[in-house]
Amino acid sequence: MKQLFDQSSYRCSQLVTNAYSTSFSLGIKLFSAPIRPAIYAIYGFVRYADEIVDTFHDYDQATLFYEFQADYQKALKRRISLNPILNSFQEIVHKYELYQFVDDFMKRMEMDLNKKNYLTEEEYKNYIYGSADVIGLMCLRVFVNNNEQRFNELKPSAMRLGSAFQKVNFLRDIKADTENLGRSYFPNLDDEALKESSKKAIIEDIEEDFREAYNGIVQLPREGRLGVYIAYRYYLRLLKKLKRINSERIMTTRTRVSNPFKIFILMKGYVRYKLNLI
Repeated sequence: MKQLFDQSSYRCSQLVTNAYSTSFSLGIKLFSAPIRPAIYAIYGFVRYADEIVDTFHDYDQATLFYEFQADYQKALKRRISLNPILNSFQEIVHKYELYQFVDDFMKRMEMDLNKKNYLTEEEYKNYIYGSADVIGLMCLRVFVNNNEQRFNELKPSAMRLGSAFQKVNFLRDIKADTENLGRSYFPNLDDEALKESSKKAIIEDIEEDFREAYNGIVQLPREGRLGVYIAYRYYLRLLKKLKRINSERIMTTRTRVSNPFKIFILMKGYVRYKLNLI
């Protein structure tokens, strides 16, 4: 029975999300029930693609990536896949017309197989668009249920939020990226080292992204607004912690938000949501 197979595929996407990210899992649980499966399917796909190029170092990453890409194209054409992550995702791609966004994302994941440094602002922004902004746009298509007018109105803010999340990740993970992956995403680093001046410029840029993103968050349909707002507050808190510590410590340790504080963010955000303050 195809319906049962599809349901089990979406549950697999949910399992992947829960296994890899407690923060995003928490945010997705705050979406209305009808849109959760689509967001799980999106996260499951992008997580697997990212894992191939970031962590499977003992394997032929290029072969795995291109096989995964080919399997995705087959799933899209056949409208079914025995890989449950691809099976759930292909349905969402067709339903919300995500074709170009996925292609842009996969091109940036392919870049991670070989490219190690982003030396110019143009390269940096190009990578962020395809690795992060498009994920925000995929989710936005789901939130507005393919309403083109609403999508176009909220598109700039969704892209700024995707950029902010990705840049915070880059700053938090700068030690692992440089030491384990040999990558340097920020174009304004001095010999791949983070200096206080570079850190200040990076954080000011991210803060501007967050300010612009908030304008769109408060306009999202209520079905998705609370979940996005909680993710926004979590990343904003993480940025504030990064802002308070010096650049040397950022280069040597991985900054986190504690679980108790995540719960505090959730409770405070929920109260604001119920009072129609967001």
